Amino acid sequence: MAGGLVKYRHLSRNSAHRQALLRNLVTALVQHESIRTTWPKAKETQRLAEKLITLAKRNNETSRRAATGILYTPHTLLPKLFGELRKRYAERPGGYTRVLRTEPKSQYDQGASAILEFVDGPRDLRFAMTAATVARDEKLGRPSNRLTLLNRDKVTRYRPNGKAAFEDMVKRVAGLGLGGGARRKLDEHERSH
Repeated sequence: MAGGLVKYRHLSRNSAHRQALLRNLVTALVQHESIRTTWPKAKETQRLAEKLITLAKRNNETSRRAATGILYTPHTLLPKLFGELRKRYAERPGGYTRVLRTEPKSQYDQGASAILEFVDGPRDLRFAMTAATVARDEKLGRPSNRLTLLNRDKVTRYRPNGKAAFEDMVKRVAGLGLGGGARRKLDEHERSH
């Protein structure tokens, strides 16, 4: 039967190759907490990573065995998965990962690229970008817009000490002195008109 609803992306691979690819990507994600890959691979890996974190939150022998079957290096990553990551997401009801679209990796095929990352981690891009936006708004003396306030709420909601960590990040970004060139250009533009 042609057409119809597809339950998952085939990624132009047979079943064994696809499962090996997804296991490899999930293992890299747990190890590094952020990976860059193509967008379709990131979306499929996201599904498996969410299931893996749910197994870690159950924290029983059955879930440990299932997680061992998914990860390629369980002896090094199970302590991190059932320790640090389980504690980090204990209160979060779901949505442990985020897929961010990026510029294409390859200039030749222009395939859609993405970054797959754990939320509320040390390499959380949305947390850093929102802090940089708030620091810029404070430097320019203007209030943050609605989207920035919404992102601020999202990145601090389930993070332990979220508001204090966010304010600390805003101060660190403000201390870097980023965006000075944009302010000078804005002043020159206002003076010329």
